[in-house]
Amino acid sequence: MYTPPSPPAAKRTAGSSVRIGALVPLTRPGWVEAGRHLLAGLELAVHEVNDAGGIGGRPLELVVRDTAADPQRAAAAVDELARMGVAALAGEYHSVVARAAAARADSLGLPFLCSSAVLDALTDQPTEWVARLAPAQSHGWQLYADFLLGAGHSRIAVAAQPSVYWASGTGILRDCLAAHGGTVIELDMGELDPASVCDQLVENRATALLLLTGHPEPAVSIVKAVRHDQRLAEVLIGAPAGQPEFTEWAKLLGDDGAAIPFLRYLPERLGPLGARVETALRERLGEAPSFVAFEGYDTVTVLADVLRSHGADRARIAESWPRVAVDGTRGQIQFSRTPGISVWQWAWTPVQVVDRDPAEPGRFRILHTG
Repeated sequence: MYTPPSPPAAKRTAGSSVRIGALVPLTRPGWVEAGRHLLAGLELAVHEVNDAGGIGGRPLELVVRDTAADPQRAAAAVDELARMGVAALAGEYHSVVARAAAARADSLGLPFLCSSAVLDALTDQPTEWVARLAPAQSHGWQLYADFLLGAGHSRIAVAAQPSVYWASGTGILRDCLAAHGGTVIELDMGELDPASVCDQLVENRATALLLLTGHPEPAVSIVKAVRHDQRLAEVLIGAPAGQPEFTEWAKLLGDDGAAIPFLRYLPERLGPLGARVETALRERLGEAPSFVAFEGYDTVTVLADVLRSHGADRARIAESWPRVAVDGTRGQIQFSRTPGISVWQWAWTPVQVVDRDPAEPGRFRILHTG
């Protein structure tokens, strides 16, 4: 377990801080690069809150726990953080892990502002304790399906691994495409290797392949196999979950990793706050920040506003979700009840379909917005 040192501005005496628990994937099999970006955003916002005087003169402290993409580990971390007296929980990237954390937080009466996970059914029943910044999967993936249809793709293959998240995404895509006469062909990556995936694409006459798999493997191997199969030169590879967002993707795949559309939760242009935060995040990370880093920053920004206005009482924090109106890096954040979503939801953060430019893989092209 990992607890980072308090930022320099948060000098305090024992017991004087206001604590927020942060759930972040920092080790494998978690998506470590996403976790690093999420944590950078959380930490930057905490540092700025403390530079501005903290929470009523008390420093804000981030207590970080590594979930490693393990739902049971996340639930245990929620128990531990609750016993430590944190005012609220923040973070998590992986949807299945966030679902476990949300269920535990709900049962304990611990407010949880989920930063990045998108699974619609974040809890089994409606809850007052959980709110979310990321758009629900049904919203973002429907926009991705719209992009595919607009680009002329109606026979879509999905290379999928077993997961509630991947299964949910497949269902969303199937429903959206079926309404326009399209077809989704499921390829079970528990049974197929990358070469077999190529054969299946040819046999099924698929015009696009979506990677609903873990990163870096088997996603990287599938991309290499398809890219170097002359039969599949015209097949679009897509990754709606966002694998190509991070620099590791470009390092592992080079030119093969370009022109693979994915979902990104950013506006076409950042406002003054977003631009300032982007510069600070770039300095902290040593590279361009992903949308996940902005999600982390916005999470702490919202929680700090709530804590200043309503104090650190857990029930009062949860009661405040419908009254939140905070300027974040990507727009004004407000929570509402959205049909089919069991938690308080920001509806909606900006959504883009983007890819890496084949002429310059370090640059992103915006292909579709919603």
